[in-house]
Amino acid sequence: MTDISVLVQPGPIDLAAEAQRAAPGGDAGAVVTFAGYCRDEDGRLQALEIEHYPGMAERAIERIATEAAGRWPILNLRCIHRYGMIAPGEEIVFVACSSKHRHAAFEAAGFVMDFMKSKAPFWKREHLSDGSVGGWVEAKDTDDAAAGRWHRL
Repeated sequence: MTDISVLVQPGPIDLAAEAQRAAPGGDAGAVVTFAGYCRDEDGRLQALEIEHYPGMAERAIERIATEAAGRWPILNLRCIHRYGMIAPGEEIVFVACSSKHRHAAFEAAGFVMDFMKSKAPFWKREHLSDGSVGGWVEAKDTDDAAAGRWHRL
């Protein structure tokens, strides 16, 4: 049985502590982690505003995580996504997967990230360095293509 943990939170993610939590005792032979950060877009971006529907976002991520646990023999899966105003250099998302073998941990972490990026209900708006507020960021075709590859596997 996979231990799944999903958090959607406004504050920083303690990456080291979360990676440690993903390693369940002596059973894990591998822990794969991924942290995604806010970029400054060549100095253009002051912050990224991320909105979500409380409850809905967590349920969507839990569905993604449960599907990953059904596809690969993972022991522990931790998913954390932030919301609110996030400055360049700050973490936005964290995923950690542990398993007995590295292949399952890598695959599950990639799967979860691809689907969180394309299917989890989060919206992003740019706050620019000149003080103006940009529009809401459109979804990218590359994100959908990345998620689509899992349907072929």
